[in-house]
Amino acid sequence: MSEEKDYMSEPFIVKKIDDEEASLDDYNSQGNSSFSKTCFHGINALSGVGILSVPYALASGGWLSLIILFTLAITTFYSAILIKRCMEMDPLLRSYPDIGYKAFGNTGRVVVSIFMNLELYLVATSFLILEGDNLNNLFSNVGVNFMGLEFQGKQMFIVLVALIILPSVWLDNMRILSYVSASGVFASGLILASIFSVGAFEGVGFKNNDSEVFRLNGVATSVSLYAFCYCAHPVFPTLDTSMKNKRQFSNVMIICFTICTFIYASVAILGYLMYGSYVESQITLNLPTDKLSSKVAIWTTLVNPIAKFALMVTPIIDAMRSRFSRFLPNKRASGFLLSTMLVTSNVIVALLLPFFGDLMSLVGAFLSASASVILPCLCYLKISGKYQRLGFETLVLIGIILTGIVVVITGTYQAIKDIFGRF
Repeated sequence: MSEEKDYMSEPFIVKKIDDEEASLDDYNSQGNSSFSKTCFHGINALSGVGILSVPYALASGGWLSLIILFTLAITTFYSAILIKRCMEMDPLLRSYPDIGYKAFGNTGRVVVSIFMNLELYLVATSFLILEGDNLNNLFSNVGVNFMGLEFQGKQMFIVLVALIILPSVWLDNMRILSYVSASGVFASGLILASIFSVGAFEGVGFKNNDSEVFRLNGVATSVSLYAFCYCAHPVFPTLDTSMKNKRQFSNVMIICFTICTFIYASVAILGYLMYGSYVESQITLNLPTDKLSSKVAIWTTLVNPIAKFALMVTPIIDAMRSRFSRFLPNKRASGFLLSTMLVTSNVIVALLLPFFGDLMSLVGAFLSASASVILPCLCYLKISGKYQRLGFETLVLIGIILTGIVVVITGTYQAIKDIFGRF
């Protein structure tokens, strides 16, 4: 029996395989990942820093916004199945950009790649903001003067964390970091347990009366933050091709979406019951720093993004290296230079826009809603040919696309408005 291939060490965004190098037999025999391992990878992909913002999303939209969370979970599950169907129609498809190319040619590939890489870039930037916020909450009134530049509190921690992360971005072998980043599955469960412990046993309680049933003016923010929680669709083609039994992909998705939605809803409800409308954009900023459970939640929040940062930006660096390879022939030197430039730009954006909740709303509305809802529906309509005949599923897909466009427009407008309102 051959040794099982470790798909966790592979980048989330895989390169397109040339037609002459791929075949149906290759596709069917490529996967070696078991059902349970694929479930683990899927949950890890879906569970991220969005868990910290769901109480704020619930506070923004009120209790009824939970309906939006569950509706988004069902919709994005359906769009994940659509991605699977697209890949079944052409065994040469290996990645999300491949699906875009199959549907709309080079334009489709470029659009999908831009959305994917921009989303990865802004998520990596949000990691720095998250680290700065939580470290500043733990160690306030700390600053440093470097070469005439004054870095205080949050700014200093953003720069410091970037310097700590940078060596991991220089690495060519991502195997170790990929295993560490897989702790996201356990981190989400640990954060949920810690928040419950703070509320139940450490004096905070769940009797905050400052809550509302529905807040119309906060719905756009609520939808955007919920959408950010389900932005793992670029990973799903890789999960599918990695499976031994690809017919089990739908069952994997059911398990992944059910578990992650349960965790998201639980954290949202607990956080809103504990702090009401006073909940911060990151629930960890509300937690009392002198309590053991709070420290567990905060430090878990701090460690996981550091491990995941390099995995987020590696596909971007690979794309940049491919684009500029003729100008930078030395692979190691070019990787060093491009990764340093990329992390530096992340720091600059984090310092200029240090608003975690607003940035996540922007990513959720403009990028996640597009990549996880609109694009899978459009690609499936085109590849399957269903756009040529008006049936029930076609009407459903058109309805989802139109609703997604409304979310993109209203959510993006609200996020940009909130960001400019901070200055």
